[in-house]
Amino acid sequence: MKRITILGSTGTIGRRALELVAQFPERLAVAGLAARGSNLELLREQVRRHRPQAVALLDPGAVDRLARELPPPRPELFGGLDGITAVAAETDAALVLSALVGGVGLLPTMAAIRAGRRVALANKEALVMAGALMTSAARAAGVELFPVDSEHSAVFQCLAGGKREEVRRILLTASGGPFASRPREELERVTPAEALRHPTWRMGAKITVDSATLMNKGLEIIEAFWLFGLPLSRIEVVIHPQSIVHSMVEFVDGSVLAQLGVPDMGIPILYALTYPDRVASEAPILDLTRVGTLTFLPPDAEKFPCLALARQAAEAGGSAPVVLNAANEVAVEAFLAGRIGFTRIPGLIAEALEAHPPRAVERPEECPEIDAETRRWSQVALGTVAARS
Repeated sequence: MKRITILGSTGTIGRRALELVAQFPERLAVAGLAARGSNLELLREQVRRHRPQAVALLDPGAVDRLARELPPPRPELFGGLDGITAVAAETDAALVLSALVGGVGLLPTMAAIRAGRRVALANKEALVMAGALMTSAARAAGVELFPVDSEHSAVFQCLAGGKREEVRRILLTASGGPFASRPREELERVTPAEALRHPTWRMGAKITVDSATLMNKGLEIIEAFWLFGLPLSRIEVVIHPQSIVHSMVEFVDGSVLAQLGVPDMGIPILYALTYPDRVASEAPILDLTRVGTLTFLPPDAEKFPCLALARQAAEAGGSAPVVLNAANEVAVEAFLAGRIGFTRIPGLIAEALEAHPPRAVERPEECPEIDAETRRWSQVALGTVAARS
């Protein structure tokens, strides 16, 4: 029986992971849960069904409300970021699934690594912000970082077909999002509702907008750099609208291995939860005769500048990826709220990178400080808050 802690249990990845836990009660059990605290009704049901040892809520005020709604015996309850960090590090679990969206997942994930917990990473922002520190901590603790993103899970599986030193390129596939065929001049007028209509995947709002701008793929380039140790120049993006080939690895002899499957996040999540085993699941069967055609195109760098911005931040290193991520989160939130247009998202990110020259980051605790500084600057730049005198 493998006990797991899920950070972000009420989000898209967390909910799907708990569905899989329920499907395999002889293999999987829940040790701890953590969430932001905005959906107490769902969290209460998760606690009732899975009976975790500990639960943490980012919103400290929600802890008392949850406590009043839970019948005894209650799990141990924690509040705030410190509470989530404690659950990640101290709850007895063989695996921590890091699925909190955004930079808030960094310190809890680092705490889990330092505590010697094996980590399944669905929170790409944590690795983007502190890739050098996180991979160094994992090596020191003898902890494996296991990718949950469908693209990085695909690369991980393809790498089983050869040695790392035999890899020529990693090819990350991207659906292209809802605007792959939309003329560039029309992007200024797209609405949040249009951006949230992803053609193949069902995801949370933030990651869906990131897919529409291709920032999601930019963040994945940085993730792949830290996870697999290839130079940035050998990590490329290919537009693949069908979302059937989840990524590919090209070896030096010219062979290209690909991992295929229907666009269902349950497949890579289950693989992460049960690795090194593969278990029979209820995932839909891939019928290539019905899919018919698989197409591959180069990304339009001019129409989707977020790809180049992510590479720029990765090459600069230090604090630059933290700035990239924070400015993007502020811009996406503003776009979803209708305060800015779609094309303002990469504009703000470029301005933030220009305004914040990269500096060295020696401790993970510095990342939230840089993140907060960038968020304040970005909100001023968007006119959301007034600049301090």
